[in-house]
Amino acid sequence: MNYKKFVLPFIIFFITCSTYAQKTAIYTNPLKDYNHAIELYQNKAYVAAQHKFNNIKSNFENTSELKANCEYYAANCAIRLGQRNSDNLMQNFVDKYPTSTKRNNAFIDVADYYFKIGKYSYAAKWYKKVNTTNLSLKKEEEYNFKYGYSLFVNKNYSEAKNYFLGLLDSQEYGAQAKYYYGFIAYNQDDYTTADKYLGEVENNTSFKKNVSYYLADMNFKLGKFETAIEKSEPLLAKSRGLEHSEISKIIGESYFNLQKYDKAIPHLKKYKGKRGKWNNTDYYLLGYSYYKQNDFENAINYFNKIINGDNAVSQNAYYHLAECYLKLDKKNEALNAFRNAAHMKFEPEIQKDAWLNYAKLSYENGNPYKSVPEVLQEYNTLYPNSTHNNEINDLIISAYITSKDYKGALEFLKNKKSKKDIGLYQKVAFYRGVELFNEGKFEQANEKFKNSISNPQDPSFTAKSTFWKGESNYRLNNFTDALSDFKSFSVNTEASKTVEFEQVNYNLAYTLFKQKEYSKSIEYFKKYINKNTNDKIRINDSYLRIADGYFANRNYSSAINYYDKAIGLNGIDGDYAHFQKAISYGLTGKENQKIDELNFFLNKYARSTYRDDAFYVLGNSYIKKGNTQKAISNFDQLIINFKRSPLVSKSLLKKGLVYYNSDQNEKALASYKNVVNRFPNTAEARQAVKDARQIYVDLGRVDEYASWVKTVDFINVTDAELDNDTYESAEKQYLQNNHNKSITGLKRYILKFPNGLHLLQANFYLAQSLFSVNKRTESIPYYTYVTGQPQNEFTENSLSRLALVLLENNNWQRAIPILERLENEADLPQNITFAQSNLMKGYYENKNYNKAVKYAETVLKNSKLETRIKSDAHIIIARSAIKTNNENKARAAYKEVEAIATGELKAEALYYNAYFENKDGSYRVSNQLAQKIASEYSAYKYWASKGLIIMANNYYELKDAYQATYILESVIKNFSQFNDVVDEAKAALSKIKIEEAKTNESVKN
Repeated sequence: MNYKKFVLPFIIFFITCSTYAQKTAIYTNPLKDYNHAIELYQNKAYVAAQHKFNNIKSNFENTSELKANCEYYAANCAIRLGQRNSDNLMQNFVDKYPTSTKRNNAFIDVADYYFKIGKYSYAAKWYKKVNTTNLSLKKEEEYNFKYGYSLFVNKNYSEAKNYFLGLLDSQEYGAQAKYYYGFIAYNQDDYTTADKYLGEVENNTSFKKNVSYYLADMNFKLGKFETAIEKSEPLLAKSRGLEHSEISKIIGESYFNLQKYDKAIPHLKKYKGKRGKWNNTDYYLLGYSYYKQNDFENAINYFNKIINGDNAVSQNAYYHLAECYLKLDKKNEALNAFRNAAHMKFEPEIQKDAWLNYAKLSYENGNPYKSVPEVLQEYNTLYPNSTHNNEINDLIISAYITSKDYKGALEFLKNKKSKKDIGLYQKVAFYRGVELFNEGKFEQANEKFKNSISNPQDPSFTAKSTFWKGESNYRLNNFTDALSDFKSFSVNTEASKTVEFEQVNYNLAYTLFKQKEYSKSIEYFKKYINKNTNDKIRINDSYLRIADGYFANRNYSSAINYYDKAIGLNGIDGDYAHFQKAISYGLTGKENQKIDELNFFLNKYARSTYRDDAFYVLGNSYIKKGNTQKAISNFDQLIINFKRSPLVSKSLLKKGLVYYNSDQNEKALASYKNVVNRFPNTAEARQAVKDARQIYVDLGRVDEYASWVKTVDFINVTDAELDNDTYESAEKQYLQNNHNKSITGLKRYILKFPNGLHLLQANFYLAQSLFSVNKRTESIPYYTYVTGQPQNEFTENSLSRLALVLLENNNWQRAIPILERLENEADLPQNITFAQSNLMKGYYENKNYNKAVKYAETVLKNSKLETRIKSDAHIIIARSAIKTNNENKARAAYKEVEAIATGELKAEALYYNAYFENKDGSYRVSNQLAQKIASEYSAYKYWASKGLIIMANNYYELKDAYQATYILESVIKNFSQFNDVVDEAKAALSKIKIEEAKTNESVKN
C-alpha cells in the first residue's frame, strides 16, 4: 500500500473533524454535512468520506434517498479502500434500497473499480448485475467492452464472444473487439472467423506482434504451411525465450509438412518444448527429418527417445527407427524396433511389413523373447496368403537346426511327407540323437539314430547315425549290437568322408575287447595306431589295451613289450602299465624282475591307486622266494596304510599262513582271529576259521577251538548245508541275469538266514538286481548293508551305486558321506573322479563354497577328465566365486567354462562374461555376448532373460533409451516365470523412466 495515499485522507479527515467540531453549534444543517461528505468522496478522501457518511446517515429518514445515498457511498468507499466484507456492504445497500436511483450505478461503479485495479473476476461478478436498459450508447459500449474483457481474461470465451460481437463496428472499441473476437475464434479452432477479424487488425501496432503469431499458427493448423512460414519468419528476430521456441516450432513443422526437411531441422531443434520438455511427436519430427536426409545416426538419436509410444506416430517412428538401424547394420537393434511396430495395429501395411522384417531378422540374428521357429510360424498364421509363406517355411526348419532345438524340429516335421522334408527329418533325428547322447541319455539317443537310419535320404547321415548308434549301444553295454553297428559303418562307402571314420577301428577294438575277443581287438587297435599317429592320448590307451589283450591271452612277453610302449609315451596310466609289466614278469617265471619292477613302481608312484595291490603282490613274491620277513613287511605296509583296501583281509590271511608255515602258531592264530573279528561273514573270515581250526587240531586244542567258534555268529555248522543250498539257488538266477527271479530268491535267503554265510553277497546281488530292473530306490538298504560291512570286494561298487541312487533322488545329505568314503576307498580312477566331481556339487548345494572349490580344483587336476566334468568343475568354481564376491576368480572360471561348455552352462558363462564387460564399461562387447545368448542359446530362457537386462543397461549407457526401455518391458511381459528377473527388470525400467521423464513429457513413470 502507498503510505502517502493512506495518510493524506486521514489528515484531511482529522482537520475536517476538528473544523466541524468547532462549528457544530453554529452549523447544524444535515444537508450541509451531506454535501461535505460528497466533496470528500469526490476528492478520493475515502476514509474521511466513509466516516462522514456513516455519521450523518442517521440524520435522515429511513425512506429518504439521502440516507440510501449515504449507505451507497459508505459501501463504495469500503470497496475502494479494499476493506473486508465491502462486497457485502454494497449488496446490503442494494437489498435494502431496491428502488434507489443509485442501484444500477452501484453495480457499474463497483465493477468499474474492480476492472480498473485488474480484479476481473470481481468485475465480471458485478457487471453481470447491471441493467443496461437506460444506459447511453457510449456507456453501453463501454459496459460491453469491460464486461466482455473481464470474461475474456477469466477464459469464459463463449460468453465474452457475445459482448465483443456487438462492438465489432464500434469506432472506439472496434479494433480491440476484433482482436479479442478473432482470438476467441482462433482458440475455438474457428479459423475462418479468426482469419477475418485478426487479419483486419494485423497492422495495428497494439496487436501486431500477437496477431502475427496467431495468424502464423492458424495458417499452420489450416495446412497453409507456406503462409505460416511467411507470417512466422519475421517474428523470429524480435522474439525471445518461449515465444521464440513456439515460432520455431511453427516454422519447423511447416517445412516438415512441405517435405523440406533440411530447412525444417534447424527450426525444429530450436523448439524448447512445453515446460522445457519435448514429447514423442517432437522427437519423431526431428528424427524423421534426419532420416529423410539419410543422416541415420542423428535420426536414431531422436527416434530412440520415443518411449511409451502407443499411436500411429509411434508406430511410424519405430518402423523408421528400425530402417535406420538396418542402414547402419545394427540388426539386433532393428529387431526390437520392427517387433514394436509389428505389434501395433494403427497402420496395417506398416504392421505387415514390420512383421516380415521382424521374422527374417529373428532368423538371421536370433530372438531373445520367443523361439525363432515360433516367430516364423506366427507370421505365417497372421498372414496365411503372404507371398513369403514358402520362404518362411524353409526358414522355420533351418531355424530349429540353427538354434539346436532338434526336438521342436522333429515335432514340426513328423507329419510332413515330401522328399525334402523326409531328408530334413533324417538330419534332425541325427542331431537330436547326438544331443541326447551328450546328455547321457543313451537309450533315447539310440532311438533317434534308428529314426535317422530308417529315413535314408542322405547317405552321409545314414553312415554317421550308424556310427553313433554303435556308440550308444556300447554305452548301454549292448556290445554285440555295437559291434554290428561299427562294422556296418566301416564298410559304408560314405563312412570314409566323415570325421567319425578316423576312430572306427578304435571303437571296434574296444567293443571286441569288452567281448573278450582279445586277438581281434589287438588287430583293430594296431590298425588304429597305424592310421592315427597324431592322437597321443588314444595311441597311449591303445598300447595299454593291446598289452591287456596279450596279457589276457597269456602272451606275457608281448604284453611287456606294449606296456613298455605305453610307458615310453609318458602318458596317463603309466603307473598301471608299470604294475602290469611287473605282474607279467612274474607270470613268465621271472620272479626277480617282477620284484624289482614292483619295488621301482612303489618308489616312483607314491600316489598310485595300485599301491595296495603292489604291496600284496610283492608280499606273495617274497613268500615264493622264501623271504618271509620282507613278505610280512609288505603285508604290514598294506594293512597299516590302506585300512579300507579289500586286500587287508587277504593280507592278514597271508600273514597267518606265513606264521603257520614257520611254526609261529600263536601269531598265526592272532592273525586269523583278526580277520574273523574285522571282516565277519566274508569268504576270508570263513577261510580264517578253517585255517585256525587246523592249527588248533595240530596243537591238540580242539576244545579251545570249539569254545571260540561258538562266539562266531556267522558259523553254524548244523545249518550250513541249507544255507548254501538256498543261497546258491538264488545266486544262479542272478548269474544268468534272471533278475526278477533272483530278487525273489535273494530276499527269501536274507529273510530266512539273517546271519547267513552268504549274507554279504546276497545283499550285494539283490541290490544289483534291483538296480538293473530300475527299482533303484529299493536297492538303497541293500547297498547300505554292504557298505556298512568291513572293507570287502563289493564295497567300492556298492558305494558307487548307492551314491548314484541317492544323487538321483537329490538326497545330498546322505550322498555326501557316501561320496567321501568312495573317494577314500575306491581303487578305480573313474570312481574316484565320480566321487570328487559330485562332492564339489554337493558342497556347493550345501553352500560350503570353500570345500566346493577345493574339490573342483582337485577334479581339474585329472588329465583324463571328460569335457563335461571339466565344465562342471569350472562352473562350480565360478558360481562359488560369485557367491563369495571373489570377482577375479569368477571371471577366470567363467572364461574356462565358456571355452569348453555346451548347452545351459555355456549360456550361463556367456551371461557372466557379458555382465563383467558391462561392469568394465565395454557396453558394445557386452551386447555382442548377450546377443549370442539370444541367438544361439535362447532355449535356456533364464539366462537369455538375464542377458536381456544386461543388454538394456548397455543400451541406456550408449544413449539409446528406446532399446533399453523396450527390452525391459519385453522382459517383464515375456518372462513372468522368473520372479527375480522380472523384479530386476522393473527396477531398471523405473530408474530409466524417472530419468527420461525429465526431458520427455510423454514418459509416465
